[in-house]
Amino acid sequence: MFGRIPRHFALAASLIAVGALALAQAPSGAPPVPKEDAPKPKRKGLFAKKKFAMPVLEGVKVERDLTYATLKNDRTLKLDLYVPENAPERLPLIVWIHGGGWRQGNKFPTGAANLAKKGYVVASVEYRLSGEAQFPAQIEDCKAALRWLRAHAKTYHIDPDNVGAWGSSAGGHLVSLLGTAGDKTVWDIGDHLDQSSRVQAVCDFYGPADFTQMPAKQATKPDGSVAQLLGGSVAEKSEQAREASPISYVSKEDPPFLICHGTEDPLVPLNQSVSFHEALIKAGVPATLVKVERGGHGFRGDTEPSSKEVLQQVQAFFDERLKSKP
Repeated sequence: MFGRIPRHFALAASLIAVGALALAQAPSGAPPVPKEDAPKPKRKGLFAKKKFAMPVLEGVKVERDLTYATLKNDRTLKLDLYVPENAPERLPLIVWIHGGGWRQGNKFPTGAANLAKKGYVVASVEYRLSGEAQFPAQIEDCKAALRWLRAHAKTYHIDPDNVGAWGSSAGGHLVSLLGTAGDKTVWDIGDHLDQSSRVQAVCDFYGPADFTQMPAKQATKPDGSVAQLLGGSVAEKSEQAREASPISYVSKEDPPFLICHGTEDPLVPLNQSVSFHEALIKAGVPATLVKVERGGHGFRGDTEPSSKEVLQQVQAFFDERLKSKP
């Protein structure tokens, strides 16, 4: 499974500070703690005690659970919006797509909301998980959310011409699809079809880019997250695997990409991002690959660059691509 939820929250938790995981240890000379009685690791900083605690965002107005689509079975899909108070008429928009192996995860909370304190409107989007619907439901939902946001741009102070997408793991995969296949109308399902679902900048944190080249363990495991997304193994669903791969749609019209991936990621191999980056560069797309040395799936531990430095690069990337335009 790609990316347990806490890792995603830890990674995008704050553009100012990053919480660290403290492992509980017995004092020197103390008797061993029975496994069943051992205390669970505790989180410090932003994640102390409350698993879903959200840092206070002073000067930011939060709009929770806005319905952006209603499905045929009356199932509603929602998003959360973070809008700076006293916002000018238009601000660039960042759309955050959560991870969780396409089969778990939640739009709230999101540390990406801290960008609302940096002059952005931030949307955190719910999408159908693979236990409810297989691919392409997930990208259909993300595109529907983008169209809804553009249709309501004036209400929420959004600049519809400057939209960025940021996601981690499964979310990284989906934002990469928004970047390379945003102009593919086959996935435009639902309302506001007069609105574009393209984005102007993409930040992909360790997302799968080519399912046809995934390691056998992930590609063949019948109850794995890839099989649940595609409806079968990569071998059984080879066409679906190709269609779900962002690398399949790379073209010179794609927006700029910032790709960040740990060199020791055990779930999504670094080579996924290396090959994707090479394909983007070959097509003439502005793309940067940040290899996070010693970084696993979530950049935990003593990495180079540090998680904080990576997040600073993310903000600088969006500032350059979405704020520097006339």
